[in-house]
Amino acid sequence: MRMKAAVLFEQGKEHPFTETRPLAVEELDLEPPGDDEVLIKTGAAGLCHSDLSMIRGVMERKTPLVPGHEAAGVVLEVGKDVSQCKPGDHVVMSFVPICGECEFCTTGRPNLCGTAFDARTTGALINGNRRLSLNGDPVHHTNGVSCYAEYMVASEDSVIVIDPEVPMVDAALFGCAVVTGVGAVVNTAKVPAGATIAVVGLGGVGLCALLGGLVAGAGRIIAVDIAEDKLGLARQLGATDTFNASDADCVDQVKEATKGGVEFAFEVAGVVEAMQTAYAITRRGGTTVTSGLSHHTHAFEVPHAQLVVDERTIKGSYMGSSIVRQDVPRFIRLYQQGRLPIDRLRSGNIGLDDLNAGFDKLAAGDAVRQMLVMHDEFAA
Repeated sequence: MRMKAAVLFEQGKEHPFTETRPLAVEELDLEPPGDDEVLIKTGAAGLCHSDLSMIRGVMERKTPLVPGHEAAGVVLEVGKDVSQCKPGDHVVMSFVPICGECEFCTTGRPNLCGTAFDARTTGALINGNRRLSLNGDPVHHTNGVSCYAEYMVASEDSVIVIDPEVPMVDAALFGCAVVTGVGAVVNTAKVPAGATIAVVGLGGVGLCALLGGLVAGAGRIIAVDIAEDKLGLARQLGATDTFNASDADCVDQVKEATKGGVEFAFEVAGVVEAMQTAYAITRRGGTTVTSGLSHHTHAFEVPHAQLVVDERTIKGSYMGSSIVRQDVPRFIRLYQQGRLPIDRLRSGNIGLDDLNAGFDKLAAGDAVRQMLVMHDEFAA
C-alpha cells in the first residue's frame, strides 16, 4: 500500500529545523505484514527527545529511516502466525520488541532484549525484515516502530493490547514516556513509601518520573529544571519543592532543604551536567538513577573514594526496567483511576507537515509532549 510518512535522509542537522528541513514528507510503499507481523493504523505518536537525538545524530542510525518510537494505533491486519492481537485491537507500541529467547528475555529483563538491540542497529524489524521503501529503495525502521507515518507494519512482539477506551493521544505516551519515567521509579529504584526523591529534567519522561514518585508514595518530591514554566507544571502535578538548575547554588539549596541530599535522584535530561547535579544532590547511602541518553562519547566522572565511603549507588534505567506486557496495562489502570494524569503532559496535536516546527519547539524547551495525529478520528 501507499502511505505518507516522514523520512529522515541525513542525520546531523540542527535547528531551526524549519530551515534545515531534516524531515521530509514522502509517499512510501508499505509491504503487507508477514506471518508474524501486524499492520497498524497509526493513532498518535509522541515527539520525544530520543527522536530529536536521532535527527541531530547523537544516536547514530542507518538512513534513510522513518523516525518515531512512541505510539499507539489500531490493528488492521495480522499474519497467519500472530497470536498476540487481532484486527480491531487497540495497541501501544513497544520500542523494544521481545524475542522471548535471548538471555535477557529468559531471565526477566526483556527491556534489554539482545535480538531487538541487534535489529535496531540494522534498521530492520526484529525478524530481519524491512517493509518500507521509496521508489524501490529500502527505507529503514526505527526501533521496529517507525510511527511518523499513517500506517505501520511491525512484529507482533512490538505490540501490547490495551483498553480501547483510552484516547490514542494518551495511549501513545505509555509506549515510552510512562514506562521509562514511572518505571525508573517503581522498577529500577523501587522507591519505598515515604522516601525523598528528586527529578532532574522535566521533559515528558521526567514529569512521568515525578508522577511515578506520587504513585510510589514518596514523602517528598523535588523537581529540578532550568525552565520556570516546567517547574510550575511540576508543582501543579505534585512536586513538593522546585529548584532552578541555572542557579549557581542549586545543589547547595537542595542539600540544605533536605538536610544532606535526597535518597533517590533521577537524571532524565540526557546531559552530563544534569547527571552531575543528580549525583551531587544524592545523600550518603543514596541512589542516583539515570534514564537520559547523552552522546555515546560523553563521560561522567565519579569520585572513587566517595562512592565507597558514602556507599553510593549509580544505576542506569533503560525503558524503566519494564516488562511491558505487564507494566503497560497496570500503568493504564492507574491512569484510568486518575493516579497518572499524563493527559496534562500533552502540548497539543500536530500533523506530518508540522514535524520540523514541532522539533524546533522541543529543542527550545517550549513543549513537553506534542502528539502527531494523522487521522481525524484520533485527535481527541
